[in-house]
Amino acid sequence: MDKKQHQALMAEARKRQARLMALAAKAKTRDAKARYRQTAKDMMLLAHAAARRLLVTAENAADSYARAMKKVVEEMKAANEAKQKSAKKPAKSKASS
Repeated sequence: MDKKQHQALMAEARKRQARLMALAAKAKTRDAKARYRQTAKDMMLLAHAAARRLLVTAENAADSYARAMKKVVEEMKAANEAKQKSAKKPAKSKASS
């Protein structure tokens, strides 16, 4: 899931950068060209930062899920061991007392 989101985000960023660079190429003045180029550069920096945050969030969610599953397995093992111990204990009979 996170890979698809990352790819979609970066693809859209590349499209926007290409559009801004095309506008820079068509611009009449040097100031306008510089402004479009700077906007494209800034937009790519922001897109990279967003993509990084997205990947970190996905990794954190995956780690959290793995920890939760490990905890559940350990709890199930502990419950099974407790059941087996209680089943192995013989019940005290009144005749032996």
